[in-house]
Amino acid sequence: MKTFDYTITDEIGIHARPAGLLAKKAKEFESTITIEKSGKSVNLTKLMAVMGLGVKHGETVKITADGADEDKAIESVKAFFEENL
Repeated sequence: MKTFDYTITDEIGIHARPAGLLAKKAKEFESTITIEKSGKSVNLTKLMAVMGLGVKHGETVKITADGADEDKAIESVKAFFEENL
């Protein structure tokens, strides 16, 4: 299991466009990838669940990847966050 914390820098937070791209990115891997905010954790492949977290600018989320390709998955998702959020 691999994890990282990330503080959202996008002014709008995690809105529809990046949430959709995140879900698509997470589906590329065998590992289960979750996003957690304020104790609530959802599967990153579930667009509506990610949107339901209501992640705003300045809030910190925890990303976890668990599975066969967790190293590659966590690196890829972390890079996406750094480039887009």
